[in-house]
Amino acid sequence: MNESQHVSSQFDEDMARLRVRVSRMGGLVETQISAAMNAYSSGEVAVVKGIVETDHEINELEKAIDDDCAHVIARRQPTASDLRLVLGISKIVTDLERMGDEAKKIAKGVRRIHENGQDLAQFGAGVRHMAEAVLGMARRSLDAFARLDTGQAAGVIDADHEVDVEFKSIIRQLITHMMEDPRTITTAIDIITIARAIERIGDHAKNVSEQVVYVVEGRDIRHTKEKTA
Repeated sequence: MNESQHVSSQFDEDMARLRVRVSRMGGLVETQISAAMNAYSSGEVAVVKGIVETDHEINELEKAIDDDCAHVIARRQPTASDLRLVLGISKIVTDLERMGDEAKKIAKGVRRIHENGQDLAQFGAGVRHMAEAVLGMARRSLDAFARLDTGQAAGVIDADHEVDVEFKSIIRQLITHMMEDPRTITTAIDIITIARAIERIGDHAKNVSEQVVYVVEGRDIRHTKEKTA
């Protein structure tokens, strides 16, 4: 093996390790989101402590992956598509960390609601439906990254619009409840906070998918209308 092949082999090993770490981080985030929404449905607030503890692990992984990305750039000096992959990973883990933060907000909101003895029955279905859609987006965005599949990434980006529409519908319903019965205001405000956190997870899943398109095609489609062209 000549020097060039040796350097290329080392770079491939570095990138394989990075992608494994991103996959592990993504798996932890998915678990957090799922656990938070299970708590919303079941009222099992004991899981909140576990979600908070997992968030610490996610934060540590973000820092470790960022350090690895910096070292890869400094040691290997990647160019073109290789550099895009390293930069894309760095941005993806930021979005994953923020997904974890939003899952923690959901869990804390659920704990607050149940500790105050508030009733979620009349508000539950719409929020759960949106959460299921968003969890699916998160999973598909991570799968799109693992496969570097721009078609799957495009599907996630398109799905974000539907989540935004559903979020606005939930907010309108909650405002109506508050106007009709002021006794629901405290509960409704807590649910708005939870719904907003779910919607933000969808935004971050979309961001991950946009990075997949950037890595594969070299196109930055953030803040553009024709995202899936």
